[in-house]
Amino acid sequence: MVATPAERGRPTRAIVALAALLLLLAALATPSAHGAERGRWPGRVPDTVVLDGPRLALTKVKLQLGDRALKRTLRDLTTQADQWMTQGPWTVTDKDQVPPSGDKHDYFSQAPYWWPSKPKTDDNPYGCPYVQKDGQRNPDVDKMTDRPEVGKVFESAYELSLAWYYTGKRGYAEHAADILRTWFVTPATRMNPSLNHAQFIPCMYDGRSIGIIDFSQGFTSLLDAAAILDTGAPGWTKGDHAGFRTWNKQFLDWLVNSDFGKEESAAGNNHGTFSDMQIAAIATAVGDRGLARTVLREARTKRIDTQIAADGSQPQELARTRSFHYSTFNLVAYTRMAAIGRHVGVDLWHYTGPTGSNLFKAVDFLLPAATGATPWPYPDLEFKAYAASDIVHAAADAGDRRARAALPKLQAPSGGDLWALRPAVEQLDSIAQG
Repeated sequence: MVATPAERGRPTRAIVALAALLLLLAALATPSAHGAERGRWPGRVPDTVVLDGPRLALTKVKLQLGDRALKRTLRDLTTQADQWMTQGPWTVTDKDQVPPSGDKHDYFSQAPYWWPSKPKTDDNPYGCPYVQKDGQRNPDVDKMTDRPEVGKVFESAYELSLAWYYTGKRGYAEHAADILRTWFVTPATRMNPSLNHAQFIPCMYDGRSIGIIDFSQGFTSLLDAAAILDTGAPGWTKGDHAGFRTWNKQFLDWLVNSDFGKEESAAGNNHGTFSDMQIAAIATAVGDRGLARTVLREARTKRIDTQIAADGSQPQELARTRSFHYSTFNLVAYTRMAAIGRHVGVDLWHYTGPTGSNLFKAVDFLLPAATGATPWPYPDLEFKAYAASDIVHAAADAGDRRARAALPKLQAPSGGDLWALRPAVEQLDSIAQG
């Protein structure tokens, strides 16, 4: 059962801001443990795209007031951030392979689920022709470094920026800034704002529209990372902000107007859902809220009505060899779109299609398997119950009572449950998609 908006218990932005102010006053009135330094306001509220900025600010105040549970979660976050401090930055130009364009500034990746059908020889170095094996990842893909390295860019900058925001340690911010600047801003190392050569298949395609999912899986986290750094992070300059914003405007134009972008947006499965999410997020970040609202409003009938059945199942994803993974994967895009919708006035959580389909039902469909109550009854090559954890958190926050009741029964993801510090859904069992 889903609670009504009045019953949901999730604070509105105004209530969160008021609560933060009250906590600020309490902090100002309360001496520190050493009796000298008093609590401080957490600074500017991040103008985030997926994350809820006021909620982050409130969480920061709670940490400053000594919330023990949050401090334990913060240790999990900083443990991950510390691991990134000795890695990167990365650049798209640092690869051995040259894309078909001849320009190493172009992103270049190989389709993960396509395999050679013949032995590799001097005359046939790729072992062509290639054949598809759904859900089975070709290890040759990782020999092309752009995809694994941009994945590190996405994850590291996000975790480092959050770690800086909550701890104030400048090293986290400076490294996050360096990572973003190197891949997206500095002329000598920046990536061209297009994906013309993503997920190529040897001897078949120089690039494919579905390669856009290489970015739409994780790029929106960088929009929030930059927004967090924009609150005054050391090492992140006005020039960096402007350069990253310009890159995003150019990338958005390519996504909306290129043939590949149009093809991906027209896809009827998770590729189309992630395309909508990415476009709406970037549009929000660069100030085109009208485009974001249009994409999200159309997603109600274009996506929810066609992809989610009346019982909450996602038939296209259940047909995959990794059906639980892909069911959660598609819901990552949906729940992040719903979060973006909060910022632009589009409510996806409480939309119900003509057959009764909605996002709450889609999450509830996964709960028996996610909590271990019953086995997952569909094919999955590597079932991981924790893949649904963030999705269940998001539904619980939005008012789903069944999801809220399931929270204590969820399997913790590797690295700990970070929802309290970054309440936005991530793909917790990430694999290369195809």
